[in-house]
Amino acid sequence: MKPEPSRPEAGGWLGPVLAIVAAVTAARVLALAFDRTDLFVDEAQYWLWGQRFDFGYYSKPPLIGWLIRAVTDLAGSSAPFWVRLPAPVLHGLTGVILAALAARIAGRGAAIWTAALYVTLPFTAVGSAMISTDTVMAPFFAGGMLFFWRLGESRRAGDALALGLCAGFAFMAKYVALFLPAGIVLAVLVAPARRIGWGNALLAVLAFALVIAPNVAWNVTHQFATLEHTMDNVGWVREGESAGLNWGSMGGWLAAQIAVFGPVTMGALILGVLRARTAERRVLAALTLPPLVVVTGQALLEKAYANWAVSAYLAGVILAVLVLPRWGRWLALLTNLVAVTAVAALTVLAPWPAPGGKPLLNRYLGRTELSRRILALATAEGVPVYTSDRDILADLFYTGRDAGVTIYAPRPVGRPMNYYEQNFPLPDGFAGRILVIRRSPIDCGAGPVPPAGMLNGSGTWEGKGVTPYVVPGECLNAAP
Repeated sequence: MKPEPSRPEAGGWLGPVLAIVAAVTAARVLALAFDRTDLFVDEAQYWLWGQRFDFGYYSKPPLIGWLIRAVTDLAGSSAPFWVRLPAPVLHGLTGVILAALAARIAGRGAAIWTAALYVTLPFTAVGSAMISTDTVMAPFFAGGMLFFWRLGESRRAGDALALGLCAGFAFMAKYVALFLPAGIVLAVLVAPARRIGWGNALLAVLAFALVIAPNVAWNVTHQFATLEHTMDNVGWVREGESAGLNWGSMGGWLAAQIAVFGPVTMGALILGVLRARTAERRVLAALTLPPLVVVTGQALLEKAYANWAVSAYLAGVILAVLVLPRWGRWLALLTNLVAVTAVAALTVLAPWPAPGGKPLLNRYLGRTELSRRILALATAEGVPVYTSDRDILADLFYTGRDAGVTIYAPRPVGRPMNYYEQNFPLPDGFAGRILVIRRSPIDCGAGPVPPAGMLNGSGTWEGKGVTPYVVPGECLNAAP
């Protein structure tokens, strides 16, 4: 067995790191208690997933739904505070794990600065204000990197199993966790000292396979729903060719990464990758590059969302810390704190500020209000609700969880196009009156149907023309 190297300089980091992380996390939990935004469409959908325990859901693996269900059941409440509560806690935990890795690499100072910069990064600030699959994946991804590093030093079977388990649970949170094994393969190629041995690699793979097996089986029995959804997002894969190189899309995506990771830390990360002369820095660069390269390519071929490569910044923040001088670390922290303060202030003060009469967080407002008006109208009419709008469906199920109103999505034509079509389609041959919510008039064959009232949407729905119609079921049966 290869002896683990002694690192006396790595001690003494845990107390300061816990103090920093606890202070930032407590402030974020307090901000959540006063948050005035509605659950976003994805958050509401994740909550709904948790109401049906399964090993997979339409577009993502199951871990986020399980977590939200566990927290809300323990709290006895599905209020937005409890749905979002895991987010700041998980980012705090990720910061501690990354600090442990930084301590092994470069000692106490690097560990403290890694934790401080990570928990104040712009994407961490946003990810702590709302629950997402990236946030649930982060501590497991970070844990996988830590145990990979330990394994290269110890060659212990226990570290190999822990690596596989962490990678597996990261995958069960979000499929982009596959960037972790990709980064590990690249790391052992550029830094032979990080090789873990074929036996340990097999143990890690077996542990990984054991964890993800239920989700793989679920996909097999559900027509590979999540794979189909992924190909929808990566359109050129399904179409077989790209419409051409979209340099504007790639440029916009790269610019967004500066906002996601922070300008100072991004500059340090680029410098660290370009000047990765030591084995430690080459490994961190290898763990950082796969998501950045792959998603940049996707942005060039079609489009990519700003959060698709955040897994790169888990190793990336450590590499940035190693590159930055002391004054640079302080500058990065101060820059990050601007974003942290802005996110907290905007969520607590919403709908203010509203330049030009439109709140900055407009897309996170008005969702609950619209759902309550729709549910009240359905209750007064004594009818179920039908809509094809995924955003409206998401909040209707969440806000209407105790309303006693039945909610339907369209019957799928071919394969279901979302979770609601997959699980809550309008029954074949539906009879009776039904409340239809649309943004355009509906005609059942005798001319346009008059609206059943006015919804007067606000926030994200202001001026969108969301209108209710009460129609016979035959109208929808004829034209789903």
